[in-house]
Amino acid sequence: MISNPVPWPNGNKVACAITFDIDTDSILHLEHGDNAPTMMSTMTWLKYDVVAIPRILDMYKRLEIKQTFFYPAWCMERYPHLVDAILEGGHEIAAHGYLHENPNKLSPEDELYWFERQIDVIERMTGKKPRGWRAPLYNFSKYSLDYMIEKGFTYDASLMGDDIPYLLKTKAGQVIELPSHWGMDDWPHYTHAPDMHYMMPIKSPDEAMNVFMSEFEAMYKYGGLWVTVWHPFVSGRLARCDRVAKMIEDMQNRGGVWFATMEEIANHVQACIDNGSWTPRVDDLPYYDGPIPELKDCNLA
Repeated sequence: MISNPVPWPNGNKVACAITFDIDTDSILHLEHGDNAPTMMSTMTWLKYDVVAIPRILDMYKRLEIKQTFFYPAWCMERYPHLVDAILEGGHEIAAHGYLHENPNKLSPEDELYWFERQIDVIERMTGKKPRGWRAPLYNFSKYSLDYMIEKGFTYDASLMGDDIPYLLKTKAGQVIELPSHWGMDDWPHYTHAPDMHYMMPIKSPDEAMNVFMSEFEAMYKYGGLWVTVWHPFVSGRLARCDRVAKMIEDMQNRGGVWFATMEEIANHVQACIDNGSWTPRVDDLPYYDGPIPELKDCNLA
């Protein structure tokens, strides 16, 4: 089913990263502007991060795992005590835009400006440049890869093109893609926020975990990469976080599961490439520079 699995460390069968996107109220200010101060209920839902993040960190400490948090830099500046707590726990902070801006709604120059601004904040607050990036809302632009290469990033975590890592390449260079997909994102399972026009039917934690764990079982069986995309104000809620802890314990008890930060996974993948023990698939970007000519030929565009 996977013809070219990565040889994971110590004979482990699957690599796992439970990634949290700490968007907090950045998405409300950006998408709703002047109306944000009046959206009190939604604001408190998003600001639940201040409760959820310490809870998640306590869970990780008890279970003795280190993980990755993708962080809009504005949120880091707004809630520096949460940044300190994450770093104290030995976890990775990776880039996730400045104010959760959509790269595909920006000019190339503006995208680069905000890309550089997020790097500056992360370096100042953590003492090191970020090694990985996830595009806000997965909105990876046709310029994003060149900006990552220019700024020395090791990996991207925005795309959905495989069950294992692969390489993204342009004329400027390459980075490692650590893919996920919507089936491993908590947003479709839980998010009901009328002010923001998200009206998902809310699942119980067990129902959501059935989806996540079906993906895990397949990755475990065939040697894949299991990267979940969660949000503290969504999956850090009490019943959901309690169920996440049980999930991790069950996975650890099974054995053969490598929990690692995204940077650790990317570094291992690069080491396998360098020593010749594994050869990745390569995607050349951008896939298309513009509309395909067939659209014009068929008068469809």
